[in-house]
Amino acid sequence: MAVLPSIVEGADATPRCGWVGADPEYQRYHDEEWGTPLLGDRAVFEKISLEGFQAGLSWITILKRRPAFRRAFANFDIDTVAAMTEDDVERLATDASIIRHRGKIRAVISNARVTRDLDESLSDLVWRFAPTAERPRPTRLDVIPAITTESTALSIELRRRGYRFVGPTTMYALMQSAGLVDDHVVGCWRAPD
Repeated sequence: MAVLPSIVEGADATPRCGWVGADPEYQRYHDEEWGTPLLGDRAVFEKISLEGFQAGLSWITILKRRPAFRRAFANFDIDTVAAMTEDDVERLATDASIIRHRGKIRAVISNARVTRDLDESLSDLVWRFAPTAERPRPTRLDVIPAITTESTALSIELRRRGYRFVGPTTMYALMQSAGLVDDHVVGCWRAPD
């Protein structure tokens, strides 16, 4: 398995985290979204849904299909998705523009129903698990964890409430992408000095 460099420089000479590579969409995502605090139930629900679809796949696969996912799932409007039926599952399972995994499609619908019925904001619930202790900025990609005590605790709480496809690794990826943690490596333009 090839080791990714911790920093890569794009054609624009901007130093970025090494996982970005040369793909322009990945660079845009890194520069504008990844690690930026994400708030609001719809936005957090979308991110949980997409992270669930990503399990076993590369993030760029999901990112390039995000417009199709948004069309398929009514822009991740929680009430609209919660009202979807088994007919919608079958329709979406034939939609080649998204990932046609019935289990993941059903999980998004089920998770929307759980979200709709929460006694609190999904965004607030997720953000309660943001780490409170400061940790040093990662100096290399290979020191960034895949699972933390916080991502494990978030996974346990979401599962307890009925969410699916929310394992500890998936929840750490959510924490990174939604800005609960800042894993931009030293030397990346997004890493403050």
